[in-house]
Amino acid sequence: MLGGGCFWCLDAWYRTVRGVTGVESGYTGGHTAQPYYESVCSGTTGHAEAVAVAFDPTVIDEDTLLDMFFTMHDPTTLNRQGYDVGTQYRSALFPLDQDQATRMQAAIERNQGNWSQPIVTTIEDFSGWHPAEPEHQDFYAEHPEVGYCQVIINPKLAKARTQFATFQRSS
Repeated sequence: MLGGGCFWCLDAWYRTVRGVTGVESGYTGGHTAQPYYESVCSGTTGHAEAVAVAFDPTVIDEDTLLDMFFTMHDPTTLNRQGYDVGTQYRSALFPLDQDQATRMQAAIERNQGNWSQPIVTTIEDFSGWHPAEPEHQDFYAEHPEVGYCQVIINPKLAKARTQFATFQRSS
């Protein structure tokens, strides 16, 4: 589970990556039983917008997926990504076990050299997963003409495509 700002951005990227077998936008890291988009956006639930990424480790490894995460957002800004501000947009990793938490910490350390400011990404206890509403799943593919997609997501995708070209699915 990866939280790096608006889930539409990470969702758009990971759906294009060879070896990724599933991507779901949702909410995690909070304290309410039934979060929904408006409640999470209020900042009162404690949840982060995140994506759950499933992958085939014979095609792509977890370290590469984590390096992609640190390319797709600015992990040095606390509780914001660009114009999206609030704890729901925090940079956070939600490991399923201690081994995964150790790999996530190593990814933070490995990627720090790519940033001039300290990475503020947190590693938080996984507190359950709540899928986002259907209209938030694969949003970019469904609405590429929307201003947010054009101005925010497209530049992030261009950067990731350059850095991780060998991992892109063929069209």
